Amino acid sequence: MLNVQLLLTGNELMSGDIVDTNSVFIAREFKNLGIELTRKVTVGDNLQLLTEQMEQLSVDADILIINGGLGPTVDDMTAQALSEAANKPLALHPTALEQVKAWCVKRSYRLTGPNMKQALLPAGCNIVNNPIGSAPGFSLSHNNCQIICTPGVPVELKAMLRNEILPEIAKQLPEELQTVTQKLKVFGIGESGLQKMVNETYPNWPEEIELGFRATMPLLEVKLTSRSHTSSTLRDEWYNKIKGLLGQHIVSENGNSIAATVVELLNQQGKTITTAESCTGGMIAAQLTGIAGSSNVFEAGFVTYSNRMKAKLVNVNEKTLEQFGAVSEQVVKEMVTGALAVSDADYAVSVSGIAGPDGGTEEKPVGTVWLAWGDKQQVFAKRLYLPTHRIHFQNFIANTGLDLIRRLILGYADEPRYFVERQLKNKTS
Repeated sequence: MLNVQLLLTGNELMSGDIVDTNSVFIAREFKNLGIELTRKVTVGDNLQLLTEQMEQLSVDADILIINGGLGPTVDDMTAQALSEAANKPLALHPTALEQVKAWCVKRSYRLTGPNMKQALLPAGCNIVNNPIGSAPGFSLSHNNCQIICTPGVPVELKAMLRNEILPEIAKQLPEELQTVTQKLKVFGIGESGLQKMVNETYPNWPEEIELGFRATMPLLEVKLTSRSHTSSTLRDEWYNKIKGLLGQHIVSENGNSIAATVVELLNQQGKTITTAESCTGGMIAAQLTGIAGSSNVFEAGFVTYSNRMKAKLVNVNEKTLEQFGAVSEQVVKEMVTGALAVSDADYAVSVSGIAGPDGGTEEKPVGTVWLAWGDKQQVFAKRLYLPTHRIHFQNFIANTGLDLIRRLILGYADEPRYFVERQLKNKTS
């Protein structure tokens, strides 16, 4: 098995100014290949310490991933430190320079000395393409160790790791050690609940198929991992069994979010959607418009936080608001019908609730929320209860609204588990 180690750089990591999420991502991606990191070291922007750690780690490791320190400023020292550790002089790398120039031209930036610094790399290194940022990655062999230098910007790291680095490393693995990982995104079932379902339904789960869960709030990622020599028949059999168990709670099989799935479904059908939001403050609309292609399916959303705006923007009857209150079945249904009428969309979802930490009553405690969803023919509504902190409440409810639209588009008839699990005790729904 390959010995893979990780070196993280940056004063921000040492001081706690930023949270290290990159090493978590790197570890998970390598684990999907069947490789677990053997060591992780973090050092600040100190040239001597960086050089010493590069030398020490490369003696033991087969592969050393260095993350951070590729930027244009004086505290970005990875290239210089590796130059000293490997005794390779810094030189202007022509491929790296072209990438930096192209990055500047695309953004109408003037090429400056600090930008040029990102192309000054240890002699003899190979470039690892960075499709997003200005800093090229690079690799170099030292002490029989493959050293791969990556940027600290998470989105750049993820693209490079998945598109460039991991596919090359996978080729180095013996066939019997290569892994096959199949993933499902699930909404509305927690880890413990899902494990209980699996234990009760399939008590004889095969050892050849590793079942794992990863919470990516509010979604749950379900992973089935097996070695390449495991029969495809066995893999397919148990993949289909877990799909059958999860059923309509499966959001995607390609890693998409609920919003991405909804946008994809709407594009396929040539339909549009609108939103009318109170307690989520536009989060549903933001998740939709964060997806490429959403402009084809989303023209308008309404953030109607006050009663006055509910009446003015989506035509909620003032008498309805006075009689039932903003957090009620009647109001969210009128929010849907009003949003549909104003926008002329095909589908709509609305939400009104009490996110807290104050504002609740005995009848409607903090965490109470009404959702409505539907089209011009029918509108549905449901009350849920989620007594948690404000941001988690908003995130879960926004995704719930999207999930209800997903289910409506797909014509699902089964009720999701959260309809039962997220109810206020001793109250009817």
